[in-house]
Amino acid sequence: MYVSKLVMEIAPNIHLLGVFTIAFTVVYRKKALYPIYLYVMLNGIFCGFSLWWIPYLYIWTVLWGVVMLLPKKLPKKAAPVIYMTVCALHGFLFGTLYAPAQAILFGLNFNSMVAWILAGLPWDFIHGISNFFCGILIVPIISAIRLAEKSEQLRS
Repeated sequence: MYVSKLVMEIAPNIHLLGVFTIAFTVVYRKKALYPIYLYVMLNGIFCGFSLWWIPYLYIWTVLWGVVMLLPKKLPKKAAPVIYMTVCALHGFLFGTLYAPAQAILFGLNFNSMVAWILAGLPWDFIHGISNFFCGILIVPIISAIRLAEKSEQLRS
């Protein structure tokens, strides 16, 4: 997850983090929190444990939680669209999810927090659209992980 973020940093708000979060959650369920928080910790270690990092402690868990609420077995034709839509919604709402921490950390009142959200909408729009299209990779990644897991089980 972290390496994919580094590779894609040339394009702001375009990354595969939501894709990996959803794929890992579908396959590993509760254990998906391990790679999610490994990513969060690596982000802090290499980019600095600063105030911007604090919302990362919960922002990816929100996406994980939404995916956990989805049925374990979605219809084959619906799954890609559902996963892509959830991924896109997380991108569209990223600034809104980030805002409560910003408000607390920087003493923003409600109106200031809303202004902060509104100022970030162009970035959230890019984030949501890119998450939707990157979401095309979710089902193939799920299949690849399951195939790797099956192969590993056969070797054991």
